[in-house]
Amino acid sequence: MKETERFINTGYGWTCKRCAAQEARRPTETQSTLPRFFREGEAEDRSEFHLTSPPLARWQDDSRQKLYCPRCGVEEALPQA
Repeated sequence: MKETERFINTGYGWTCKRCAAQEARRPTETQSTLPRFFREGEAEDRSEFHLTSPPLARWQDDSRQKLYCPRCGVEEALPQA
């Protein structure tokens, strides 16, 4: 796994470490036996909506040198290889 100071690449995308830690501290749902479709659909009917996967970071520009987290706004330039 690739890792920087603020982001980690889990193999399917870059994730903000701070946001991932907040997701891990969030209590799990009591009805975890239900399929994902029933737990995540129709967000307006639920008081606290969240997806099971953490939000992925995005590239700041087309050169793919800087990442930013759309959730908390943190940015980081990747080291040149």
